[in-house]
Amino acid sequence: MMDLQEGALMLLGPTMNAKVAFELSERLPHLPLRMQEHSRRAMAFATRMQRLGLRVAYPGLPDHPHHARLAAMGNPGYGFGGMLCVDMGTEDRANRLMHHLQNTTQFGLMAVSLGYYETLMSCSGSSTSSEMPPEDRARAGISPGLVRMSVGYNGTLEQRWAQFERALALMQPAAPQQQLHKGAADRGAADAGSNNCKH
Repeated sequence: MMDLQEGALMLLGPTMNAKVAFELSERLPHLPLRMQEHSRRAMAFATRMQRLGLRVAYPGLPDHPHHARLAAMGNPGYGFGGMLCVDMGTEDRANRLMHHLQNTTQFGLMAVSLGYYETLMSCSGSSTSSEMPPEDRARAGISPGLVRMSVGYNGTLEQRWAQFERALALMQPAAPQQQLHKGAADRGAADAGSNNCKH
C-alpha cells in the first residue's frame, strides 16, 4: 500500500480519516471568529505587558521591527495573530512565571506545541530550541528567559489578565516590612521548635 512506486498511497494520495474530516468541517465555519478573538486578546495582553515594563515581542505593537510590513500584508480584520513573546531575563524567572501561571493562578498551561483555545506557553531555550547551539539561539533572538505564549480565548479577558498580574506579583521580592515580619515569624517558629525539643 505504501510502496513508493506503485502503492495505493503513492498513486491516490493520503486519505483523511472520516471522523477527522467531519470535525474539521464542523469547526471551519467559526474559525474566523476564533482567530479574531485570539488576535484581539494577544494585542490587549501585549499592550498591557508593555505598560508594566515587560519586554514583549508582538507584531501588533508599533515598535515591532516588522509591524509595518505585516500590517501591509495582513487582513486588518484578523489582527496580528495570537502569538506573543515575553522575555523574563533568565530561564529560572521564565520557569517560575510559567509555574505560577499554570499551578497558582490557572492562567494557562505549559506545552511545547502552541495554539489552542486555552492559553499555552513554553520557554523555548529549555524546550523546543534547547538543542540549538547558544550562539545560534542568540542569533535567532531566543534568550534564556524567553517565554512564547499563544493567547487563548476561554474565560474573559479581564479574568485572565487578573490571573497574569497575580502570577507576576508572586515573582516580586517581598517588601522590607514583609521580610521583617517573615523573619520574626521564622524565628518564633524556630524558638518554639527548640522548646519542644527540650521537653
